[in-house]
Amino acid sequence: MAAPGQPSPQQIAAMQQQFAAEAARRGMTPEEFAKQQREQLTAEAAKHGMTTEQYVTQLRMRALAAHQRQVEAQRQAAQAQAQGQQPQGQGQAPPQSPAQPGQNLPAPPQPQPQQVTRQVPVNPNNPPDPKALAVAAFLRSQNLKTRTCIMDGQRKEMFKVKRAIRAIESPAYAKAAAKKNSLLPPVTDRASAENVFKLLPLSLLALRVTKVDPHAGHNHGKSKNRVKGLWTVRIEQHQETDPMMHYVWLWEGPQWKQKVMAAAVVAGIFAVVLFPLWPMMLRQGVWYLSVGMMGLLGLFFAMSIFRLILFCITVIAVPPGLWLFPNLFEDVGFVDSFKPLWGWQETKKKKSKKSKNAGGEEPQAAAQSTPSATTTATAAPDTSSTVKRDLAPRVEEVTEE
Repeated sequence: MAAPGQPSPQQIAAMQQQFAAEAARRGMTPEEFAKQQREQLTAEAAKHGMTTEQYVTQLRMRALAAHQRQVEAQRQAAQAQAQGQQPQGQGQAPPQSPAQPGQNLPAPPQPQPQQVTRQVPVNPNNPPDPKALAVAAFLRSQNLKTRTCIMDGQRKEMFKVKRAIRAIESPAYAKAAAKKNSLLPPVTDRASAENVFKLLPLSLLALRVTKVDPHAGHNHGKSKNRVKGLWTVRIEQHQETDPMMHYVWLWEGPQWKQKVMAAAVVAGIFAVVLFPLWPMMLRQGVWYLSVGMMGLLGLFFAMSIFRLILFCITVIAVPPGLWLFPNLFEDVGFVDSFKPLWGWQETKKKKSKKSKNAGGEEPQAAAQSTPSATTTATAAPDTSSTVKRDLAPRVEEVTEE
């Protein structure tokens, strides 16, 4: 028999099996998982200004107090049931006869075990794992079809979990793990690939995000200047690994590129300051270069004016109008600004309203869409050739797999 307040041998064995199963689910041995738990306890104790022993003692006292309150509540419930009293809101139960000698009282109801949500535990106090850094460097070199998103007012790169898992299971990963980087963990099946991916949120190199509406709760409508496909995201608390979930990169990779660029900027500033000391040949070269840049700038303004004139002509001759370089002023890269070469103006279908007259006749359209007419109506197909045009060219959102 176990001492009062102490777990029985069966409970100890069950807890050990649960501990081993949790360690295996996270891709660790029980010793590694226990070491990680000890490090977390040490970090939490240091955060509260206590030693590890004091913090563990405090946790045990809290658990014991909670257990005592639960036992007291169960005892009071058993007494109320024995006296024929039930809590308010429940029907009256028939009184029970007192227990006879040799008869056992019914055991109090046991609390139901809580469902544990599968998530990746994240500890911000731990330094990045070298294995996680190796995995992040490999995934950074792969084509994950990242998208640009806005998180906390900054642009970040976002990718799907399924593409990262696909890259980890690819032959390129096995080749890199065998020859190039020995820190990459081995991958044998789908479960091991997911465990390798979980190293990223564990070291805060990439975290799961979801799309949010930045204008939620505001009185104004959606912004007309927003770019389609540019999500505003936030970090989720539960770091799960569903294939269709999105993760955002928090690790920017090696910083040597930024350092080289900063050194180049400083060198450029010094070169401009020392311009009077340059040789005559270099100063003449800079003058020709500046004239060429001014010519390119003038050519750009001339092209912008020409595309506007072309649109004004085509919007009358062949509506809805033709744009030369429709993405020229969109929030895209330099090369994408000149793709495609031309495109038709986007059309917006005007919604009309159907109404019924008092005589029970057939419903008729309240109004048709015209370039100058406005109406508040429900959705209805607009088959007329003249529709209201949206004169602002936009970038279509790329459809993902």
